[in-house]
Amino acid sequence: MTFSVKQAWVISSIALLLSACASDYVFKSNLDGKAINEYFKVSDVVLYDGDVQPKGNFEVLGLVEGEACQETKKDAPPHLSDARSNARRAAADLGANGFMVKSCFMINEPDNSCYSRALCVGQAIKTAENK
Repeated sequence: MTFSVKQAWVISSIALLLSACASDYVFKSNLDGKAINEYFKVSDVVLYDGDVQPKGNFEVLGLVEGEACQETKKDAPPHLSDARSNARRAAADLGANGFMVKSCFMINEPDNSCYSRALCVGQAIKTAENK
């Protein structure tokens, strides 16, 4: 059985690739698992806004707020969506699985800490979870 140079090259390449996949490869990352959980905990809190209200009984855990700040005139303007996300994060810190928006608004008057800001205030609630 004779092989052409091309066939020998293909077989050698496949053998080399397969042997490389068999090595003990360890993945290391600078990402912290706790930081990832902190970032994604907002997704565990359902947003109830406007006509969308929780169904069934729920417990009010407390009043929470979220803020987005434009520190200087040159920075990007704040967004209400960021303020809502920060309020949902605060609700998650209380153990809530829902956030009922009561009011969201923009403040366009500069003060000592922000050039402008977005604020959202609402209730952190605990609803019966569906399993």
